[in-house]
Amino acid sequence: MQVPEELLYTKDHEWVRVDGDIATVGITDYAQDQLGDIVYVELPEVGARMTASTPLGTVEAVKAVSDIICPVSGEVTEVNGDVAASPEKIKESPYGDGWMVKIKMSDTSELDGLLKAADYKGMIAG
Repeated sequence: MQVPEELLYTKDHEWVRVDGDIATVGITDYAQDQLGDIVYVELPEVGARMTASTPLGTVEAVKAVSDIICPVSGEVTEVNGDVAASPEKIKESPYGDGWMVKIKMSDTSELDGLLKAADYKGMIAG
């Protein structure tokens, strides 16, 4: 199970890559593995205002439908249309081509509440 060291994680199995005040968000390798075959992804529109700890979209798999929980507050600046068109990209490359949205963060201090890779690994080893 991949858990890249440079990313931050949520207890709900989302990951965050920080570049200045832009947060790229996706679901973890663990999450996509638990879901099984992903058949549909619903993501917000560019310009949508998101609030940390609220749903930003959904992932529909053969087994279940799961909310994607927004890890940070801010405005959606980019949506990965490739994932919406080809949800299998999430399984193939959850930390690469399978990213979901980019958010211009309104409060970078929210990052302090996210998990470092070692903590996330400990949680999923559970």
